[in-house]
Amino acid sequence: MSLAGAVKASALVSWKSTGSLQNTIASCIKRTGKALHSGEFTTVKISPEVAGKGRYFEFRSTLIPASINYVQESALCTTLRKDGLAVRTVEHLLSALEAMGVDNCKILIEGLDNDDQSIEVPIFDGSSKEWVDAIEQVGLKTASDLNGNDREKMAPFINAPIHVCKGDSFVAAFPSSDVRITYGIDFPQVPAIGCQWFSTSLMDRSFYSKEISSSRTFCVYEEVQRMKDAGLIKGGSAENAIILFLLLSASRGWLNGELRFPDEPCRHKILDIIGDLSLLASSGNQGFPLAHIVAYKAGHSLHASFARELMKRRAP
Repeated sequence: MSLAGAVKASALVSWKSTGSLQNTIASCIKRTGKALHSGEFTTVKISPEVAGKGRYFEFRSTLIPASINYVQESALCTTLRKDGLAVRTVEHLLSALEAMGVDNCKILIEGLDNDDQSIEVPIFDGSSKEWVDAIEQVGLKTASDLNGNDREKMAPFINAPIHVCKGDSFVAAFPSSDVRITYGIDFPQVPAIGCQWFSTSLMDRSFYSKEISSSRTFCVYEEVQRMKDAGLIKGGSAENAIILFLLLSASRGWLNGELRFPDEPCRHKILDIIGDLSLLASSGNQGFPLAHIVAYKAGHSLHASFARELMKRRAP
């Protein structure tokens, strides 16, 4: 066996065909909404793109690939940065694009303040449902490259267990013939959340649309002022997050009514990790690994660390 063959054979992550072709959206999508952290209104226009181009943002004429190579550490969201410009809170949009099979697209994002060096994707109701509904409305089409040819879609396959951890939080991947996700969260100090687990071996477009996409981000009311003092969640409200009273409410329940699912907070973490691991994608291929992903008490930072670990372990 050649050296290159030996390296490929021993790689923990390898790229293989999914048996499907790369897609793009059938027509443009345009949405305007308030950003979670800045509180400003921004507009996102998603346009079809040719096969092999992948997903990328355009901000102030700078193209920023939706790739783990451009992820910058930031509080409470996933941020992409290139040439001094940043696009923040990309995880819900990327989750919808990855799960619904939009492999190639241009994402133009604009705001009122053209002098700012960063901009955010609108938060809407704190879930990815707005994006899923928009994608379902316009539909998908097979993407062709500049020569008019279709391209098969590849995906990262996990050949042996891989994990990253920090304290008692971890993300791990195990070999599997299809996408499976198991996620656990634990908030012992918040009885209304407590310890939750959600696991599924069915992660197709229909399941994501019906069971995952409408799960909203969540926070504890008593933490809201602390985040605002840190210059965050200026656009946060009961319309774009589920907010829990912990100490200041006699009922200690959810401020804004019924949950959409009994385990909605845990389902939202699955929504987030799909968006964060979509950043493994390149050239119109699938980002989320063909694997059983198991995560516990993780967040955007640990998701990104795990994606970087997979990049290090991939076959050349």
